Amino acid sequence: MGSGVAFFDYDNDGLLDIFFVNGTHLDNPTTKGTIPQKSGPQDWNRLYHQKKDGTFEDVTERSGLKGVGYGMGVAVGDFDNDGFEDLYVTAYGGNRLYHNNGNGTFTDITDSSGTAGSGWSTSAAWVDLDNDGLLDLVVLRYVKWDFEDVWCGEHRDGYRAYCHPDIFPAIAPLVYHNDGNGHFTEVSKKIGLSVPGKGLGIALADFDRDGKIDIAVANDSMLEFLYRNKGDGTFEEMGLNAEIAVDGDGRTYAGMGIDFEDYNNDGFPDLIITNLANQRYALYKNNGDGSFTYDTYMSGIGRITLLHSGWSLHFLDYDNDGLKDLLIAQGHDLDTIELTSPQLHYKEPMLLARNTGYGFVDVSEASGSVFAQPWVSRGMAVGDFDNDGRIDAVVTTNGGAAHILHNETATQNHWLTLRLVGHCSNRDAIGAEIKLTTSKGSQYVTVSTAGGYLSSNDKRAHFGLGTDTVAKEIEIRWPSGVVQKLGEVKSDRILQVDEPLQSTAETTPSKSSRR
Repeated sequence: MGSGVAFFDYDNDGLLDIFFVNGTHLDNPTTKGTIPQKSGPQDWNRLYHQKKDGTFEDVTERSGLKGVGYGMGVAVGDFDNDGFEDLYVTAYGGNRLYHNNGNGTFTDITDSSGTAGSGWSTSAAWVDLDNDGLLDLVVLRYVKWDFEDVWCGEHRDGYRAYCHPDIFPAIAPLVYHNDGNGHFTEVSKKIGLSVPGKGLGIALADFDRDGKIDIAVANDSMLEFLYRNKGDGTFEEMGLNAEIAVDGDGRTYAGMGIDFEDYNNDGFPDLIITNLANQRYALYKNNGDGSFTYDTYMSGIGRITLLHSGWSLHFLDYDNDGLKDLLIAQGHDLDTIELTSPQLHYKEPMLLARNTGYGFVDVSEASGSVFAQPWVSRGMAVGDFDNDGRIDAVVTTNGGAAHILHNETATQNHWLTLRLVGHCSNRDAIGAEIKLTTSKGSQYVTVSTAGGYLSSNDKRAHFGLGTDTVAKEIEIRWPSGVVQKLGEVKSDRILQVDEPLQSTAETTPSKSSRR
């Protein structure tokens, strides 16, 4: 099932660092209620600091992030607005909140913050649910499960299989409201984010363009969820009404990874959800009227993904042409799948699908030898780790190595990366909407570290500009409601933009860097 990974800059040196979540060995956990614990360094979570020369050093022990339990996912966010990114790590048997002390170390404040949770937690997302300037926390849970023995699959050597999720009851997510004093209050029922699901992936966007951030959830083998923000501090689940709950044939599927971005540049965020082989990844095009169209077939995604099983994924413009492409981590969930379905594979290569503007085409084979390597991929985070303007990725595999995919795409296209700093809004500007306009039209990005599967992405917003060397206009709608516009912004740089204090503002960039 796991584990996840995070790209984030924990020491504010302008370089992305990497945090890997790790499970642990299960040594005869036959007693009901047993919680697996890490038995040694081989099971620790790992923090790697990026040095100035582009190499990484393991700083796990001195950082205080070795962790406990059977780790699953990670979410990055500056919950106390002190300028340093904090970590929330989910697990089977209890989650952990780590406060970034600003000196390269983290303190486990789980007990004092009230965020331990319970059950089998998976993906989590930091998001300001009530626009008070403080990041709240949404934590998905998978199923009600323990180590009581259940046999699934055939009763012969080598054919025992993992049980289908239908065997286990659904469970509601946890929602922690940030009280502003280092403490959180669980409010899932109070605000309506409490429908029992089998949640594996979570993503954020304002799908109906009403100025309020909404939440999409990938559920395994049941209806997919779309929580609409009603604007009064509560949410309503409307996946069926919005037509994202099932596939084009009205069937549920094994929803795992998810992303929520505008792939066709029409101003409305679209959804994609990965699933298992023979189900086809589910792409939903936002109609702009509160509903979606199942676009898997027309977009080409169905043909590309029929025999694949996907986990973490992300919309990203890998060639900087102004269109968001798809990078997907793949591998089946059953290690016995080839015994019963020889055309399917437990280990699979990554998938890169290029957005042509008229649909997606599989360009994996032409994009480097890394796309010929079969892995049991699970978590994936994306971000520009060497600040060269091309988005990279880091991928985890089950029982195997981690991998960094360095983007070496040869292109003359230009780019712009925005690092937003909130002042009235949360400091990470999670939930901010950015509209960038070039001579070819407009593109849109929602600032978030969520999306994918169990993982946390670079919070900086990246745009490909095509052949343009200048962005004609950038409009930022901050979570606070402030609207900020920048004009004639030069390309090929990382630009810091600070939130102004007035409700509307025409501003000039505050800081930029080019590496």
